[in-house]
Amino acid sequence: MQKRKLMKSTIALIALGLFTATTLGACNGREAESTSPDTTQPLTKLTYWVELFPDAAGIMKSYGEVTAWKQVQEKTGVEIEFQHPAQGQLREQFNLLVASNQLPDVVEFAWNAYPGGAEKAIRDKKITSLNDYLEHAPNLKALFDANPEWRKMASTDAGDIIGFPFIREDITQQVFLGPAIRQDWLDKLDLSVPTTIDEWHTVLKAFKEQDPNGNGEADEIPILIPAGELAFAGAFGTPNDFYQENNIVKYGPIEPGFKEYLATMNQWYNEGLLDKDFAITDSKMSDAKITGNQVGSTVLFLNGGIGKYMDLMAKSQPDFKIVGTPYPTLNPGEKPLFGYSDNPVTGIFAAITGSNENVVETVKLLDYLYSEEGKLLMNFGKEGETYTLVDGEPKYTDVILKNPDGLPISQAFRKHIMGATSGPFVQDIRHTKQYTTKPEQQEAMTLWSSPTQVHKMPPVTVAVGDSSRYASIMNDINTFKDEMLLKFIMGIEPLENFDHYVKTLKGLGIEEAIQIQQAALERYNNR
Repeated sequence: MQKRKLMKSTIALIALGLFTATTLGACNGREAESTSPDTTQPLTKLTYWVELFPDAAGIMKSYGEVTAWKQVQEKTGVEIEFQHPAQGQLREQFNLLVASNQLPDVVEFAWNAYPGGAEKAIRDKKITSLNDYLEHAPNLKALFDANPEWRKMASTDAGDIIGFPFIREDITQQVFLGPAIRQDWLDKLDLSVPTTIDEWHTVLKAFKEQDPNGNGEADEIPILIPAGELAFAGAFGTPNDFYQENNIVKYGPIEPGFKEYLATMNQWYNEGLLDKDFAITDSKMSDAKITGNQVGSTVLFLNGGIGKYMDLMAKSQPDFKIVGTPYPTLNPGEKPLFGYSDNPVTGIFAAITGSNENVVETVKLLDYLYSEEGKLLMNFGKEGETYTLVDGEPKYTDVILKNPDGLPISQAFRKHIMGATSGPFVQDIRHTKQYTTKPEQQEAMTLWSSPTQVHKMPPVTVAVGDSSRYASIMNDINTFKDEMLLKFIMGIEPLENFDHYVKTLKGLGIEEAIQIQQAALERYNNR
């Protein structure tokens, strides 16, 4: 709440005044004034490249159809032409895009994924550092001044601000994924929610043997998770990635605890507890298995998972109930160390490209989205249509909560607002509280917030000079590691060969990669 108060209405009015002087003036045929020599004409049109979220792709062709973005264009007088990569081709088309000589005005992406990172993207003049333009972005500057760690996360090691970030303002918004289980199956079998790995084994065996879906067939899938799943690997003290202990970087998949995790998954697979097709199950297959009343437990999103499936099954199976579970530990009463948790600055940036000829005007436009009015637009849409103010607080209407076209809430949000997706704005806690309305979601959010995250790596950046070597190493590491995890779990490769697997990873350069990450962590701590 305190963070939200920092974006006072006076700041919003100042930002809007600065913005309308340059953008709306174009609509009246007046030349806009600018304090920067790189600004030419008033901004009337903007090209904007961004991934179309898969849920959104099912109901629209462009974010230009979203009520929130329509409102932004209406209020600013700027036409935004959205450009979306083909579904499933995000990385390939991003690489082609940045290789071109003519970029759109704004590209929204995880710029640390650029070869050499955001720092090299700025050096290559693919994107423009915001450092010299903060005077034109009073709303974003106010947020960074009040939250220095946010600015740190939004910057390169050299101190350059990468772009306009997607920010989750509250800790509860940064937790949105975790282990989940069928509560109605537990109730039918008189079982409690498991908290330890041993308790999970007991529950999963009961799911397999006692016909909890009641169809008289042995078709239950006790648990459906991919190899290296953090929710369960973390119980053994190692994630499937880099982590740090007292600022010393380690790589989970070569640690002894990871071997214990693989042994457990192999046991579950051999006993028929882990889905036999876990290695090839995609999102559509997973949807079919869950809605087909086969899956007893998995890892789900709060809204695109627990909320989505409970909504979908409400009519056909009223007793269907999914709840979040604590992250499992080895021993009762232990505090879980690892869990899914995003940073407040998520790593997604709307960056102004080197091809943009109206940098100052674009800065003012995007900064408007961090004003109180812009925040309302992006999180709640159009007043009187998608939300109303009740005692000064925005409340969603039935266009969202009981969509007349029969859309589930998750897709109704996609159609009308950006708060449930991402973009250059602050995700409003008032949005999140109305999004996660089910008691099961609220309880899951609390449970999934319990891991300490003391070993979580901050958003470090690999040095430009190390980027090519690091990418080459990790490409080989990930290919070999992912293949071996499947073989270990499925028993194709005996776990007695784990030491040989570790030796192979070292031969591929994992120790050098750890040192590169160590240097990146030290630079981050010194930002």
